[in-house]
Amino acid sequence: MRKSVQRGIDGAALSHLLVTVPIGLISLGVVTFLSAMINPFLAMIVPVLWLFSGPLVFQRKVEAAIARRLFGMRRPTPEEAQRLDVVWEQVTRRAGVDRETYELWIQERAELNATAAAGHIVAVTRHAMERLPNSRLAAVLAHELGHHVGGHTWAAMLADWYALPARAAGRALLALLFLLFRTKHWAGIACGSCLSLMIVQAVVMFTFVQGMWWIVLPVAAGPLLIAWLHRRAEFRADAYAVGLGFGEALETVLVAEAQMAAVPGAPQHGPAHLPPGMPPFPQQYPGQQYQGQQYPGQPYPGQIHPPQPYPGHSYVGQPYPVQQPYPGRPYPVPPGPESLKAAGSGRLVARAAHTNAEARLKNVRLVMSQQIQRSPS
Repeated sequence: MRKSVQRGIDGAALSHLLVTVPIGLISLGVVTFLSAMINPFLAMIVPVLWLFSGPLVFQRKVEAAIARRLFGMRRPTPEEAQRLDVVWEQVTRRAGVDRETYELWIQERAELNATAAAGHIVAVTRHAMERLPNSRLAAVLAHELGHHVGGHTWAAMLADWYALPARAAGRALLALLFLLFRTKHWAGIACGSCLSLMIVQAVVMFTFVQGMWWIVLPVAAGPLLIAWLHRRAEFRADAYAVGLGFGEALETVLVAEAQMAAVPGAPQHGPAHLPPGMPPFPQQYPGQQYQGQQYPGQPYPGQIHPPQPYPGHSYVGQPYPVQQPYPGRPYPVPPGPESLKAAGSGRLVARAAHTNAEARLKNVRLVMSQQIQRSPS
């Protein structure tokens, strides 16, 4: 199931852009109003410049600054780059995508995750580099490539950019109201009450008198719609990775994520942390071992070895056995409700993450079953 699309836009990305059009119009009004307060002449120039500023965020230098400043990413070291090149070459070759279209970065976060950012950045956490073997790392990167190919990343970035003035104005109003009511003085409370009534009156007037309900209602329901679209985008990216043949490896990663979310602090899948001074990822020297532990299937960077096999798939006519996440132990299963109860009733964040991983896991298994049904017998 080969995907040779370099970059595009699917239904989730297009819907995200359409949902944020109303709040983008409010942002345009905010920019125009602030410019007119400074100089009426600026009210004709600044809004136009702001409208054309969106595509600038996809310039390579701007993207690099965003990756460093906003997401805390860094360029990979030579050793990390060698390993990522091996894995990334397999993913892009299966997808029919030019590997130079996107840049690989490292994110210093203690979780098994990867991120698609800006228009050309695919980042993987250093923790994932240390914990995941090549097959699972390729599945994670294939998922992030699915976000780029589907247009989810650049659509979300444009939507956030054009919604920024409106959101900043809304947060400023909320901060002002909070400050006025926090004074606990009759003058501050009176001013806060008057400002609240003015906001309610403006919303009612725009909605019912001016007939601008098509702006007010989408803005009010925007967070829920965007959250739903983000979930749809995750499903589509997972389906993309499954279509490239990384379904079983991605399933294993999601099972581990669900188990970690259900029981925070539980040991993570994969090899344990390496002691200081050891390489940040497993390496294999021909005929040698690391303190009695040999890492099968991990080629040493720079040496010519057959490509990393992917679980349950044949490569160049040679079948490979399905790799178990733990040698000699049964395949992991997603945790049930009992695990959530054991984690404690106050861990709302863990429950939310568990629900997301569970939903993604069900979607991956559904796509895999459909793929098996379509394959010739």
